[in-house]
Amino acid sequence: MTMKDDYWKRKSLSEMTSEEWDGLCDGCALCCMHKVEDEETGEVFYTDLACRLLDLDTCRCTDFGNRAKEVAECFVLSTDKPEMFGWLPASCAYRRLANGQEFPGWHPLITGDPESVHEAGISVRGKAVSENDTKLFTVLQKLSD
Repeated sequence: MTMKDDYWKRKSLSEMTSEEWDGLCDGCALCCMHKVEDEETGEVFYTDLACRLLDLDTCRCTDFGNRAKEVAECFVLSTDKPEMFGWLPASCAYRRLANGQEFPGWHPLITGDPESVHEAGISVRGKAVSENDTKLFTVLQKLSD
């Protein structure tokens, strides 16, 4: 995809090809962070604990094709489950398009540079720890074996 191919302005989420859909991801990896929801307000809070499949340097899933099988809590976005978009950060292209909003200026589809999300300080690069590196994860893995 190139910056000149502004398909996200011409198509709804449900009209996009899988390549276009995947191209919306800015690579922030916030969706890969563990989150908690306030039961009273519905507000979602992000922790600094990342999914075990997240590569903290690239901010990409190390097993994207099998992520839902490997991580039970992982959700796969689709237009037929709009309630999932509420779990995404307000900066996320999927959520923004679903809400009729434009992309932020740092989005890689706008800048043409996949590093722009990191340069803008939006991604989790340098801000997260993998659940693989926690004692709690080790204990939970042993309990599930």
